[in-house]
Amino acid sequence: MSQPDPDMSILPPDADGAEPAPVSEAPQGPADASDGQRVAALENEVAELKDRLLRAHAEMENQRRRAEREREDTQKYAIAKFARDLLSVADNLRRALEAAPAGEDERLRNFVTGVEVTERELLAIFERSQIKRIEALGQRFDANFHEAVFEADDPTKPAGTILQVMAPGYTLAGRLLRAAMVSVSRGGPREAAVAQNVDTTA
Repeated sequence: MSQPDPDMSILPPDADGAEPAPVSEAPQGPADASDGQRVAALENEVAELKDRLLRAHAEMENQRRRAEREREDTQKYAIAKFARDLLSVADNLRRALEAAPAGEDERLRNFVTGVEVTERELLAIFERSQIKRIEALGQRFDANFHEAVFEADDPTKPAGTILQVMAPGYTLAGRLLRAAMVSVSRGGPREAAVAQNVDTTA
């Protein structure tokens, strides 16, 4: 009669008499390396999505600011064409005042006074609409704001100085509306020499 193997564990049978299934032991050792790779991949994906979200938010903010600037510019410069047409009215009022003869006639004085009041009112409207006259006389010529009609010799002025304004220039909210029509000196002394009162013939 054979003896039972002492290395074999004797388990009680189940209630129905069947032998119980062997119990599998949990694997021992370090965590599966593939789990760590998946975690790292997910973290990278989250970081990338966060970066994309931040970039999209920044782009939307830039577009909002651009749209706001464009809206403001449209409001500022929408009257440019209308304002440019009114400049000729201001020119004619100024010419009328400059051409009015001096005299003691009361009707003439009343007429001149009326023209002066009209001009002041028009210029006040310009000012409220951010339309400003360019002060050009005696200034250095600037092609951004002045248009030279002709040059004239004036040895007392540095070359490039505006000697005469035939038609004033205007800006609208800082942007050129109409360039000033001017005459410019040529052949004069160097500006630095004039500023330092230096004899340029030496």
